[in-house]
Amino acid sequence: MEENRKKDHQALLNQGEENELEVFGYRTQKLRKALCLTASTLTCGILLLAFHWRPHWRVWANCVPCSLQEADTVLLRTTDEFQRYMRKKVLCLYLSTLKLPVSKNPKESVVADRHSIVNQAVMKPELKIRCIQVQKIRYVWNNLEKQFQKVGLLEDSNSCYDIHHTFGLGLTSEEQEVRRLVCGPNAIEVEIQPILKLLVKQVLNPFYVFQAFTLTLWLSQGYIEYSVAIIILSVISIVLSVYDLRQQSVKLHNLVEDHNKVHVTVIVKDKGLQELESRLLVPGDVLILPGKFLLPCDAVLIDGNCVVNESMLTGESIPVTKTPLPQTENTMPWKSHSLEDYRKHVLFCGTEVIQVKPSGQGPVRAVVLQTGYNTAKGDLVRSILYPRPLNFKLYSDAFKFMVFLACLGVVGFFYALGIYMYHGVPPRDTAPMALILLTLTVPPVLPAALTVGIVYAQKRLKKKKIFCISPQRINMCGQINLVCFDKTGTLTEDGLDLWGTVPTADNCFQDVHSFASGEALPWGPLCAAMASCHSLILLDGTVQGDPLDLKMFEGTAWKMEGHGVDPCKFGISGSTIIKPGPKASQSPVEAITILHQFPFSSSLQRMSVIAQLAGEDHFHVYMKGAPEMVARFCRSETVPRNFPQEMRNYTVQGFRVIALAHKVLKMGKLLEVECLAREEVESDLTFLGLLIMENRLKKETKPVLKELSEARIRTVMITGDNLQTAITVAKNSEMIPQGSQVIIVEANEPEEFAPASVTWRLVENQETGPGRNETYINIGNSSVPDGRRGSCYHFAMSGKSYQVIFQHFNSLLPKILVNGTIFARMSPGQKSSLVEEFQKLNYYVGMCGDGANDCGALKMAHVGISLSEQEASVASPFTSKIANIECVPHLIREGRAALVSSFGVFKYLTMYGIIQFISILLLYWQLQLFGNYQYLMQDIAITLMVCLTMSSTHAYPKLAPYRPAGQLLSPPLLLSVFLNSCFSFIAHIFAFLYVKQQPWYCEVYKYSECFLVNQSNLSINVSLERNWTGNATLIPGSILSFETTTLWPITTINLITVAFIFSKGKPFRKPIYTNYLFSFLLLSALGLTIFILFSDFQDIYRGMEFIPTITSWRVLILVVAFIQFCVAFFVEDAVLQNRELWLLIKKKFGFYSKSQYRTWQKKLAEDLTWPPTNRTDYSGDGKNGFYINGGYESHEQIPKQKLELGGQTTEQHFWTRL
Repeated sequence: MEENRKKDHQALLNQGEENELEVFGYRTQKLRKALCLTASTLTCGILLLAFHWRPHWRVWANCVPCSLQEADTVLLRTTDEFQRYMRKKVLCLYLSTLKLPVSKNPKESVVADRHSIVNQAVMKPELKIRCIQVQKIRYVWNNLEKQFQKVGLLEDSNSCYDIHHTFGLGLTSEEQEVRRLVCGPNAIEVEIQPILKLLVKQVLNPFYVFQAFTLTLWLSQGYIEYSVAIIILSVISIVLSVYDLRQQSVKLHNLVEDHNKVHVTVIVKDKGLQELESRLLVPGDVLILPGKFLLPCDAVLIDGNCVVNESMLTGESIPVTKTPLPQTENTMPWKSHSLEDYRKHVLFCGTEVIQVKPSGQGPVRAVVLQTGYNTAKGDLVRSILYPRPLNFKLYSDAFKFMVFLACLGVVGFFYALGIYMYHGVPPRDTAPMALILLTLTVPPVLPAALTVGIVYAQKRLKKKKIFCISPQRINMCGQINLVCFDKTGTLTEDGLDLWGTVPTADNCFQDVHSFASGEALPWGPLCAAMASCHSLILLDGTVQGDPLDLKMFEGTAWKMEGHGVDPCKFGISGSTIIKPGPKASQSPVEAITILHQFPFSSSLQRMSVIAQLAGEDHFHVYMKGAPEMVARFCRSETVPRNFPQEMRNYTVQGFRVIALAHKVLKMGKLLEVECLAREEVESDLTFLGLLIMENRLKKETKPVLKELSEARIRTVMITGDNLQTAITVAKNSEMIPQGSQVIIVEANEPEEFAPASVTWRLVENQETGPGRNETYINIGNSSVPDGRRGSCYHFAMSGKSYQVIFQHFNSLLPKILVNGTIFARMSPGQKSSLVEEFQKLNYYVGMCGDGANDCGALKMAHVGISLSEQEASVASPFTSKIANIECVPHLIREGRAALVSSFGVFKYLTMYGIIQFISILLLYWQLQLFGNYQYLMQDIAITLMVCLTMSSTHAYPKLAPYRPAGQLLSPPLLLSVFLNSCFSFIAHIFAFLYVKQQPWYCEVYKYSECFLVNQSNLSINVSLERNWTGNATLIPGSILSFETTTLWPITTINLITVAFIFSKGKPFRKPIYTNYLFSFLLLSALGLTIFILFSDFQDIYRGMEFIPTITSWRVLILVVAFIQFCVAFFVEDAVLQNRELWLLIKKKFGFYSKSQYRTWQKKLAEDLTWPPTNRTDYSGDGKNGFYINGGYESHEQIPKQKLELGGQTTEQHFWTRL
């Protein structure tokens, strides 16, 4: 019973997806609400503030748990490690508000689609639908499934038959109205946040609330100047934050605004065509595609072909051909029917239709699949509005540190209460003094100081043409220890150059035709395949399309003439005609007509076309794609026996190899051809030969990879290209150093009588001639030679093998990833999954790609760097305007400098609070404190100026072979703060006690007569009035004393010296003297302090509220401060910052990194059987510890796993984590 109640009370939203949420049902109670309102009034709004910071407290206080079916409020909690809460009201939609008859009979459907959730969501006879709106997505309550489900999309359970027959003729106007009410408008609306709302949100930040309390207290005690300075600084900081947020809001609003203003034509059932605004579209509407057209929704093509520009999604402005969904009569879900290739039928929101090709049966039509924020563009915008948080250790540690400082303040508060009450000071005077000590340990300048360091780094990156939309990730760049690179367009040049063709005849490869010779490609099936097997289009007189297709087509010297096929003859319009150009070789064929296309997809690794040669009655099929894939579809007798060797011969030299194939279709009518399935067309082909293309390395690639290698930052290649080509590029770029072993990991799916297997093959290079490499498999040794053990081996695998290992050998995956360098033929989903798996090993992962198919991985990585300026890159935290990988070391250098600066500023401000805390504790002992101008000198002239300039030191130009510390709570940093606090405490105690032993000392505030008598013994003659007291004190005479005069210069010089000590330059930042402004301010502050200490001007003494002392005492104060500096500097520089010493201590006491990848490296280094070579392992083999991963479901897509990251990043400042 209890279990059922719990099940009814909570459920999962978006189960298994990246944005998975737990949802809990609550019902508001009027009595609880009234009590909360009363408590909020009595606490002057403090309770409301707590509810604002902790929304779940508000729900728990106002509501009682209940089943989700009865709930009027739901509490949502993320299932990641952050467990963030959201509160949402349950809304009700009433179909009775529509001006149309809706049946109240429970047995009758509201909409015709039997799969639609709308039918299951309507409560009859009330005609009510319960819903919630979460992160721009609407969820309705499913009365049958008893859970909230997403609306605004067609259900995936629809088959191809359903889509064609249920929606092919359009929706009725009544059904459109129902769907509009339930699904909401088809609009991606980004509200421009009102300035007042942004301001309130910033001001209600917990740190600013504490700061407001602190400053109010200080102002009430007359400490006006510094309080005003902090207020001004805070106001500037808040205004800049609000301005930045507002600008982002406006930019995003402008980006999506045009999406909501498109006019479309839809088919309404029994009424014909109707024009309407795109915001009125609903899932199931049939959209007419007129020609050039910006898609306002996701839609599946059901009739005709079209060409779209998908740069918004992929980052590449390459025309992509879309084909209609086949009209099959099976009941299989339509996406499963097309497997991963379903995208070839889908037109995505935000992409642009640039050409349509009607089928001859009417205009090009598409069924609306998803609307609003459910679309591809909506998902992109949501990823910007609600970024995935990452847990960065710095901010969580900083929060803990702040809590410690606050606890220190609480101790000081009770100490002050005790002292003042013991001396009988009235409570109205005691309370403010105690509160001052409470607020002293947490510096109010902290958020501004940490933010300014990020601003400096952002400014320096901007000069290097690197732009950042997530500034808090700059610090994280300093922790990167693994960078994944895409190959094409990132490591290598974007374009490909034709090298030659290798035709086949009589089951043998023929002589190479070199394009460098300048001779035209001779006519033949290979030439016909190159001229016709592509997705190029003629747009405004220019041939456009994929760069590889363009180069291949140019190599034939043929030309494209667009559309000229007679629809009456062929039954199709808009087909492309190819004709020989003036430079083409002599051809018996006047023209080739491309009639039908099966587009290329990264999962299928091939494309094919059906074409007709002029003057012939039959048709031809031409295919091109990855050689190993094309060979599978060819008759074995047509594939040369030495095919693997020939292919490897070129791929090991870094060439890009494409295979071509052909067959004749014995059919006379195109309509018969149109009905053929892809599987029928792509079978029993004749192998034609290989097209060899060069893909040169960018000139910046090798030096950058060398620099990263010297800095001990791992580099990994994730590419969609051939495995052998990727290995060669890795070797040429020295990503795999000379002399290193490459082990190819090949995994196979389980077959009928055989379990899944993984084979390890050791690849060796042997020079066989000048400039020529040949690859062969070493079958002699079973493991890497002992002399080459350690990190000298690199694993290489394909996406297919990665998928099998993920599914069947999951425990083996970390072992491979620790030394995996090459991942080829990887799909976009696999790229994201791989980045996630690296993160699970506690790597800080950077991903650099050109935007094409890398968007998911760029978002998943801790630091994503896009080399594309297309719209798709907006989801990437960093974008480089210079399209090469030089941006990676720049970013890491700046990240390291920013991280070290953040640590330095944090340590300094911690010490600033502690030093002042120590001096005030001592002064409070005798009911004294510093004067306003004494504080002012420390707070504005030193601390404020130092904090605003300390972070402006530039990054060191050379990357060190190790990273800066990533944790505040690390032994060196904690010891640094602790020891410096001890040194300060010793110096202050010594000065405080020793001054009392001097013959000229007297307790001025107690014995003013004694003080006046002793004036005659001073070395200078300054007339002091009997009633000289502080200018803003509670207790008369509580500032003027020898203790204050002695402690102030020690405290002030201590603040200057710790600023110098914590501003370490090399190896992550340039030397301190290169930061001219900071150095000048430090020297000026030191000079001014010494000048005040030794000056004999009465006005200075009167203004600063000092008592003149003998010169020898002042010299002693300076000597004490200097000795403290020398000791602190030596300990910090020679001990705490001594990396070799700490490594020795770690080794001596057996401390090792807790990072998963370090643990695996250590285990594998001790494992004599690792790495395996030239052997095969099978799943379920107990001795190897492998097992079948039962959680794996789909063979096409790797499921999302919950990240178990040990210390990585958050987009929030730590002070928002209260």
